[in-house]
Order: sequence, then structure tokens, then C-alpha cells
Amino acid sequence: MSTPPATPDPPRLERRLGVTDAVVIGLGSMIGAGIFAAFAPAARAAGSGLLVGLALAAVVAYCNATSSARLAARYPASGGTYVYGRERLGDFWGYLAGWGFVIGKTASCAAMALTAGAYAWPGHERPVAIAAALALTTVNYFGVQKAAWLTRAIVAVVLAVLAAVVAASFASGETDAARLEPGGDASVGGVLQAAGLLFFAFAGYARIATLGEEVRDPRRTIPRAIPLALGITLVVYAAVATAGLAVLGPAGLADATAPLADAVRRAGVPALAPVVRVGAAVAALGSLLALILGISRTTLAMARDHHLPHALAAVHPRFNVPHRAELAVGAAVVALVSFADLRGAIGFSSFGVLAYYAIANASAWTLTPAEGRPPRAVPVLGLVGCVLLAFSLPPASVALGAAVLAAGALVHLVRRTVNSR
Repeated sequence: MSTPPATPDPPRLERRLGVTDAVVIGLGSMIGAGIFAAFAPAARAAGSGLLVGLALAAVVAYCNATSSARLAARYPASGGTYVYGRERLGDFWGYLAGWGFVIGKTASCAAMALTAGAYAWPGHERPVAIAAALALTTVNYFGVQKAAWLTRAIVAVVLAVLAAVVAASFASGETDAARLEPGGDASVGGVLQAAGLLFFAFAGYARIATLGEEVRDPRRTIPRAIPLALGITLVVYAAVATAGLAVLGPAGLADATAPLADAVRRAGVPALAPVVRVGAAVAALGSLLALILGISRTTLAMARDHHLPHALAAVHPRFNVPHRAELAVGAAVVALVSFADLRGAIGFSSFGVLAYYAIANASAWTLTPAEGRPPRAVPVLGLVGCVLLAFSLPPASVALGAAVLAAGALVHLVRRTVNSR
């Protein structure tokens, strides 16, 4: 009796990214449109407790980053928590993490594209958003190294703009240290909601883990790149939030439609406002570029396991990228920007990503010391923090996020039932 031919291994991605590339991609995801857009709704929720909410979001993000880094070093493959949950907790939890990430972050792509459009050409944001989604999908199609080079340029521009905003704010006579002190308008529920909304901006370090199959020496590179990217981002966010509060105050920041542009006007440097608008558009493009990169890799991993159409698992023979997955993500973003709501997308994306990291922390808990397990308190605090922040988000975001996760769970259950017959 002849032996059936072995099933060929699926095509793999090429390892091209070093520590600097990985850090820059993480920065491009985290120091993006969120820093120009997320402070206003967060200040509306927390008032003068905004900095407390930022610190809480940073603590949860640190726990998530530590758990993700240890898991990524153990499982250096595309897919991030989809892979970790599958390997450590079982197929269902990996699938649920991947589902939440792909759906939530696709909505986040639409938010980033619309943000770029709103800053670049007010009143014509949807056509600009569609053009941006198509252009950046094309960049990703032609190789991850090209995407990393473009992200470096974007991060440099955004950091320069933010440095100018902070310098202008503190050099003006409008700053007031009293505005930085938490007052009676800072409720516990408001601070938690602000932390959940601000977590939207910190979540970009997931992009580093999802690129595990394209990173050189991933067991060394990823655990170094994730905390570096997160630490730099926290310093930048703290400086910008402090400057915004000191100049505008909690109420002014909460009511601002373009908080950083308003801050430089109040600081007496109105000529800097157009530069801020350009920086915001560039930042949104950087976030969109990195998001498409990360979502397509998770889609690739899920398609390899037939949780998504297997045709999406194809890797381009020349450019060595998951080209069909990237095209599918780009098409979904183009469709979403025709009706997506920017503020609602932030809350919905935060819920999906917090669920994703809750599964990452639960997975990290199961690691043994020989596998590089983090201190026990880290995944516990990360898991509890993710659940708490997720259910502190605006009720509409919680309801929609829970419904999407439930729909994904139902699809998985039906598929498993059908396949078992």
C-alpha cells in the first residue's frame, strides 16, 4: 500500500526586520492619530483625572506588552495572540482572539483613514480616506521592508510636530499647573472610561508580535522591541497630555475638535496650527499603514488554519507578503469608510483589542519558568485590567463589541459542529 504524499508546508514569510525596524513599526502604530484624537473624549470622561486615566492605561498596556513579548519569543509566527491562544488555551480561544483583532482593527483602520481625510482636506474626508487606504495597501503589497522605511519617515515627522506642540505650550504664558491636579470632576468611572479610550492609542505594540514570522532572531528581538516602543510612546503621550491640560484645562480639552491645534493657538503660536494638521494627517497614515500590516498577518495565520477562507493564506512569490490577505483588508477598509463613525470606532476598537489582550494574558499565565513565564502578577493584573477597562467603555461600544465577539463564537461553534459530522 503506497504512502500518500506529504502535505507541503505553507509558504513562509522572510525574516527581514531587526530591532530598530520592529520598534519603529510599533511607534508608527502607537504614536498615530490617537494622540491627536483620543484626548478629547478621554478628557470628557475623566475631566481633570485625565492623567490618572493615562497612567492606568499605561499600566495595563505594560502588563499586556510583557505577556505578549514572552509569548512572541516562544511562538515567533505571524498571528500574535491568535497563535498564543490556540497553542496555550485551545483552538476556540485563539480563534476568538483573532476574530476580535481582525474585526476591531479593521474598524480602527477606517477611523485612521477618516482622521487623515478630516485633517488633510476638511469636508472631503471620505474620498481622501479611500485614496489613503488604497495607497497604503499598495505600499504593503510591495514588501514589509518598504513599509518599515515609510513608517520611519512618518514617525520622524510626527515626533517633530509633537515636540513643537509641547515646546510651544510650555513656553507660553498660558500654562497653569493647577489644571493638572485631579479635581472633583474626576470620578472613578470616568477615569476608567478614559483609560479604556486611551488604551486605543497604546495598542500598537501588537503589530510587533503579529510580525513574528518576519523578524530576525525573534526570541531576542521581540522582547526588546515591545517594551522599548511602549516606553517611548508613554513618554510622548504624557508630555503631550500634560501640555494640553496645562494650556486648555480639562473643559477646554474635552470640548476641542482638534485639541493640539487648539493648544498651539491658545499658546499664542497660531502659525503652528497648520503644521499640527499636517502632522495629524501623517500620523493617521502611519497608523493605517501599520494596522493593515498587522491585520493582514493575523488574517494569514487564521486562513492557514481554515478559520478564514484558505485562499487568503497565499504568499506572493516575489514580494514575500500575504498579498491576498492585504488586498482583502484594504477592500474592507474602503467599504467601511463610507459609513464609519470616528468616535464610535475608537470605543469599538478598544473593546475588541482589550478582549484580545485578555486572552494574551491568560495564555501567558500558562507559561512555565523554562518557557520564559513573566512574574505571576503581570498576567493577572493585565487580565483583570483588560476586563475592567473593556466594560468601563461607553455602553454602545460595549454592546457592539460583545455582539461581534458573540457572533464570532457562534460562527466557530457552527463550523465545528458541521465539520464533526
